[in-house]
Amino acid sequence: MSCYTARWARRWTELATKNKLNPLFIKNAKPGKYCDGGNLWLTKGENGTGKWFLRVTVHGRRREMGLGSLQDVSLKEARAAAERWKRVRREGKDPIKERQKLEREAARTDLTLAKVAAEAFESRKAELREDGKAGRWFSPLELHVLPKLGRVPIEEIDQIDIKNVLAPIWHNKSDTARKAANRLSIVFKYAAALGLDVDLQAVEKARALLGKPRHKTQNIPAMDWKDVPKFYASLDEGSVTHLALRLLILTASRSKPVRFIREDQIHKDVWVIPAENVKSTKAKEAEFRVPLSTEAQSVVEQAMKHSREAYLFPSIRRGVISDATMSRFMERQGHSARPHGFRSSFRVWCAEAADAPRELAELSLGHKIGNTVEQTYHRTDLLEKRRVLFESWGNFVAGRETGEVLQLDKRAADGRH
Repeated sequence: MSCYTARWARRWTELATKNKLNPLFIKNAKPGKYCDGGNLWLTKGENGTGKWFLRVTVHGRRREMGLGSLQDVSLKEARAAAERWKRVRREGKDPIKERQKLEREAARTDLTLAKVAAEAFESRKAELREDGKAGRWFSPLELHVLPKLGRVPIEEIDQIDIKNVLAPIWHNKSDTARKAANRLSIVFKYAAALGLDVDLQAVEKARALLGKPRHKTQNIPAMDWKDVPKFYASLDEGSVTHLALRLLILTASRSKPVRFIREDQIHKDVWVIPAENVKSTKAKEAEFRVPLSTEAQSVVEQAMKHSREAYLFPSIRRGVISDATMSRFMERQGHSARPHGFRSSFRVWCAEAADAPRELAELSLGHKIGNTVEQTYHRTDLLEKRRVLFESWGNFVAGRETGEVLQLDKRAADGRH
C-alpha cells in the first residue's frame, strides 16, 4: 500500500469513527475545527463560541450543512440532527434543500393576510405617489379588512371570508369597499407569486355573492358658476384664508397645491406646481404649469405679504393652513359648496359660457387627455391657450365681464396672435 493510499485510509477510518468528542474536550478546546466522526464537525471560535455542521456529498458536490451554534445545540442534539439528515441523504435527497422545503412549509402558517398585504404594499410603493406615505392605498385594508382577517393565513381565506368582511360597507361605503376589494386582488396575486396556494378568483367570487352596490357616489358640492363672482367679491379681507380661496378659484386648482404654494414656484405669470403636489396615480408625475391671470397675479402679490418660510399661506402656528381651513370657512358662511367644487364650477363655465374646447378645459384642470399612446405623443400642455382661458375666467370672477356667454376669441384660443 502506498503512503498516499495509507494516509487516506487512516483519514477515512478517523472520519468514520463516531462520538470522538465529549463535553469536557469541547469546553477546553482551542479555536479550530474538530471532527466528532460520521462527518459531524465543530468549528470552535474565540470566547467559547462555536458552530456545528455536517459535511454531505450531494450529486458529487461536497456541501456543509449548518446544525446550529454551540450555545444553542448540545453535543447530543448535534449528533441526533446529523443522523437525521444523513438518513435523508441515504434516501437520495439533498438534506439542505429538504430542510429549506420544510422551513417554507412551516412558514406558510406565518404568512397571514396582514403580513402578505404589508409586503405587497411595500412592493408597490415605487408606483405610488410619494411612496404611499399618505396611506390611501393601504387604508381600505387597514380599516375594514385586516382587523377581522389580518391574523388568518392567506391560504385559508376564501370568498365567504371576503364577502363577510366587505358586507358591512358594500352598500353604504361602496367606493371604499371597491378599493378594499381591488387591494385584496393585488395582495392575492402577490401571494400567488410567492408560491402560496391561494384562490385568485376569491375576490371576484365575493363580489358575485355581494351583488351590485346600491350606494351611489355623491359628487363634492359645487357652486353654480354664475354665483362665483358674488362669493369671490365677499373674500375682501386680505387674510390668508380669503386669499387662498381666491387663488384656488382663479386657478381651478386643488387644495393641496394652493396650500403649499411657495414663492420660488412663481415664475412671472406662471405658477409651476412641483411633481410631489400634482395628483396622480403614478409615483413620479411631471410638474404642472398654471398660467396666472392678471387677477391671480394680484392675489399672489397680496399673499406675499403673509409669506413665512417662503410659503404664501402659512398657518397661525407653523407650517401651512390645513386642508380643512377653507372648507370650514365656507361652511361657517352657510355655503353647501366646498373648495374642491370650484373646479367643477370652472369646468361648467368652460362649457356653457366660454365655449372652450373639451381638450383645453380638461388640460386646464390638470387632467390627462386620451389613452396612453395618445398621451405619449401629445406632449404639449397648451400653456398659451390656457393663458387666454384663465384670463377670461379671472375677468369673469372679478366681475369685469358681466355677460353670461363669454366667447373666447378664437384666434387667441388657437394661439394665433
